[in-house]
Amino acid sequence: MHVAICIVGFRNPDDIAACLQALDSSTHTAFEVVICENGGREAFEALKRALPPRLPGGQSVRIVDAGSNLGYAGGINLCIATAPDAGAWWVLNPDTVPDREALAHLCARLELGGCVAVGGTIHDADGGVESRGGRWNAWLARAVSVDNGLRLGEPPGPIAAGEQVNYLSGASMLVGRDFVGRVGLMREDYFLYAEEVEWCLRAVQAGLKLGLAHQANVLHRQGTSTGSVHDIHSRGRMPVYLDERNKILVTRDRYAGRVVVAAGAAFLLLFLRFARRGAWAQLGYGLSGWLAGLRNERGPPPWLSV
Repeated sequence: MHVAICIVGFRNPDDIAACLQALDSSTHTAFEVVICENGGREAFEALKRALPPRLPGGQSVRIVDAGSNLGYAGGINLCIATAPDAGAWWVLNPDTVPDREALAHLCARLELGGCVAVGGTIHDADGGVESRGGRWNAWLARAVSVDNGLRLGEPPGPIAAGEQVNYLSGASMLVGRDFVGRVGLMREDYFLYAEEVEWCLRAVQAGLKLGLAHQANVLHRQGTSTGSVHDIHSRGRMPVYLDERNKILVTRDRYAGRVVVAAGAAFLLLFLRFARRGAWAQLGYGLSGWLAGLRNERGPPPWLSV
């Protein structure tokens, strides 16, 4: 299976170079890399200077200038359009370091059949599992990562083992041609965050199944380009705002009848998450995003310079 690896960059050539270095050791070698640079012409030229046109294994590396900041979904959609003949597309964050067998495991699960997209194991540098996909709680407007807190090497829990997830992590997900053909592309009006959740929920609600390849391990050095750092007091305005706004948008788009209840639950969870930890600035960012979701505001935030 020939795979187009889709990466969206934003002025982070070092991250992308490290990701490509890991991809060069992949045991599945039938792939090409397509990178959408969202950071403007200067960032595009810098990325071209930093990366080779081909990996040492011969795989092509194509870099596309987005022209403006299209957001994550817009960047992924442009990557897919740039490689329309691929057998599948591997959506991969630039701040990831995939295991050398990760793509082989993802492809093997997709080719086994019974699913249209496949996720793997996203983990941190200490070997802690971040997620093996997740379950979206529509009443709470909340994503619940499956197997979060387990360690690499431990067997997957019952939800992951039974592939009972309804979304995959956008940090690493392999989507087949059936997925894109029947579901369509990512929604670009989300701009950033939760677009992969809505994409997967759309597929599940269309009767399609998501698969998991538990051995497809991908290290995620989270937040290097978006500011979504682990310290809650250091999280910036954009990730907090968009995270809260887009939770409401997912509910609007996929579970319209639950918006009122979900919005109330999201409001309470905001206070539990930020106020009890004294993260008052982040609480303000989150409340403004929550209000924007209620108003059905979409696209990049009006205050963001893109």
